[in-house]
Amino acid sequence: MIALVDYGMGNLRSVENALTRVGAGVRIVSDRKSMLAADALVVPGVGAFGDCIKNLEKHELTSAIREFISSKRPFLGICLGFQGLLDGSEEAPGIKGLGIFRGSAPRFPSGILKVPHMGWNQLRIKRPDCPLLKGVADGSFVYFVHSYYCAPADESLVCATTDYGTEFCSMLWSGNVFATQFHPEKSQTVGLKMLENFVKLARQ
Repeated sequence: MIALVDYGMGNLRSVENALTRVGAGVRIVSDRKSMLAADALVVPGVGAFGDCIKNLEKHELTSAIREFISSKRPFLGICLGFQGLLDGSEEAPGIKGLGIFRGSAPRFPSGILKVPHMGWNQLRIKRPDCPLLKGVADGSFVYFVHSYYCAPADESLVCATTDYGTEFCSMLWSGNVFATQFHPEKSQTVGLKMLENFVKLARQ
């Protein structure tokens, strides 16, 4: 069973539908016990960084996420669910992220390209051995909606990049942890392939 975390800010139904479409058993959860009982965990997110962290803390889910990641079971953070894994974001100075990975989320520079970055853009795959990228071609298009992007301090964690005025980390991979700045649930065939790969990992 894949647990989809509801903390009041996720694009839950779209993610649930996409996971179900690739054969996953999905349960929407909002409590520690249900999260830690799952075979895999997905943290989606749409909205502001500060509200994301506050809502996770309000529902007492930050420590549960850390504990789940430590268990070595598959974890997927999507968009804001990726940014929340870092130390913080320029969007919410003074509010600490989960700190799973060192780094921050800066805002795209103004005046170069339209912000937010919204629509289809290409992946430049840096780590083709990533399990989620099996069957995904370099240069594939995926769907983005964001004004801030992830900048992990350890560049070896960067699984794929995308160019939008600046080259940024659009996908991270570290052991059992996968995170995407784009929305796989909105990325049609390519996104469904990634989710299918994630479901296969959850069944191992």
